[in-house]
Amino acid sequence: MIICKTHAEVELMRESALLVSKTLTEVAAILKPGVTTMSLDKMIGEYIRDHHAVPSFLNYNGYPYNSCISVNDVVVHGFPNKKELKEGDIVSVDIGVILNGWHGDHAYTFAIGDPGNDVMQLIKVTKESLYKGIEKAITGNRIGDISFAIQEHTEKKYGFGVVRELVGHGLGRSMHEDPQVPNYGKRGSGAKLKDGMVLAIEPMINLGKKEVYTEDDGWTVRTKDAKPSVHFEHDVCVRKNEADILSDYTPIEAAEKANVNLFSGYELSLSAG
Repeated sequence: MIICKTHAEVELMRESALLVSKTLTEVAAILKPGVTTMSLDKMIGEYIRDHHAVPSFLNYNGYPYNSCISVNDVVVHGFPNKKELKEGDIVSVDIGVILNGWHGDHAYTFAIGDPGNDVMQLIKVTKESLYKGIEKAITGNRIGDISFAIQEHTEKKYGFGVVRELVGHGLGRSMHEDPQVPNYGKRGSGAKLKDGMVLAIEPMINLGKKEVYTEDDGWTVRTKDAKPSVHFEHDVCVRKNEADILSDYTPIEAAEKANVNLFSGYELSLSAG
């Protein structure tokens, strides 16, 4: 069942989404070679609790950490560990919180040092595709319009692999609500978008082929060809004429640019929000 939110509920969800944005900003400020993803996860959990919220990933269906931190060929659901990050790694950090009973859930991919032109193009194009999908999240459109926009930009234009097994989703009092939001599909297909629907739109795009597999831990998803994958995610409310982006990449991008250990040598005209 698809649940549309009232204006007051959307504003509470904005608070949750913005706390995730602030937490990702803290990550952007300290990422560097030698840092472990386990130490990042500890900081993330403490920061969320210090702001009177709960890390929503912890113990979700048995997931044992505060966040998902996926490095290089890990697509999503990467377990934090004690291995030190190094120059050239790309790191996707996915965080969820529950604040005042409402979920926020989004992700950002960082590059430590210069991972090379091919990977930087993948990061740039994946981020662009997120905003192209968001442009279609308006009243009267359909889920397939979002899906098609993402697939057209990443797969059809650049030849990157669009993951099929993992999709975006509705968001609210539960972390995963209807409808599902695939990153591939046909225009004009799927559920009709209504004012007040809140979606987590999250392209997961591979440098190589689209195929993935899940490790024996039951969570960690990797690319089958061992090539890098990138993940960006925003929380978005469907509105007439223009979607309302509840999360905010602006402080994350500012911290990314200020951190000399991170490579942000690309500019996006659609990165505001």
